[in-house]
Amino acid sequence: MPPRRRQPAPRPVLNEAAQLTDQLQEAGYTKRDIARIIDRDPSLVSQFYTKNKGAAFVPALREVLAAVQTGGITDLPELAAIAARHTQRRTTASGARARVRGKAVLITRTGSGTGRVGAQAIASGSARLRPLIAEAARRGLRLAFTVRLAKTGYLHPSGSRTDSPGIRRDVIQRADHTEERSYGSAQTGGFDAADFARRVNAASGDVTAAVHQWLVETGRIHPDAHIIHLEIRTWRPR
Repeated sequence: MPPRRRQPAPRPVLNEAAQLTDQLQEAGYTKRDIARIIDRDPSLVSQFYTKNKGAAFVPALREVLAAVQTGGITDLPELAAIAARHTQRRTTASGARARVRGKAVLITRTGSGTGRVGAQAIASGSARLRPLIAEAARRGLRLAFTVRLAKTGYLHPSGSRTDSPGIRRDVIQRADHTEERSYGSAQTGGFDAADFARRVNAASGDVTAAVHQWLVETGRIHPDAHIIHLEIRTWRPR
């Protein structure tokens, strides 16, 4: 008796959020772009496919797709503004509006605040750090940051006075051939948080890209260097 042929598994039926996401990807947008448009983490967009989520974002995604296909709108901030007008907060079983945990912006009254992200968050634009930078800009604070990347990614040797640290105590060398360098401090005055907030906005909210661009522009790292750790610190100027 000949062996039975296995029938290919039927392709799962995608929910409407996933279908709209597919159409936006066909128009040239990545899942990360779509996450920025709806102001959510990219992992949620993936869950449209894996966990059948996204029903609350269907009206917003429909309007965004229409704006792209018929209105010719391509600018991410403009699309995000369209999505925001059509995003409804979810409700509880009783019909009340559900509480949504806000983004924590941990800045004290004295202006001291810190935010750190690792490789996974960096790959999606370090979105967690954007509210910290925005709040620091609103308060008129100063800002410093620490980056970690492969030693070969830096243009200057550690301790070089051409680079911002200038002294070796601001450089941490690690066994995996990576190096941490700090840029800005209360002693040197740091950077204007408002200037960095503008850079982040110009990079469509991508904090990693904004910091990377500054490091390249100021001749500190190679253009193809990859940041694998990023820390932002804020304080109030004296």
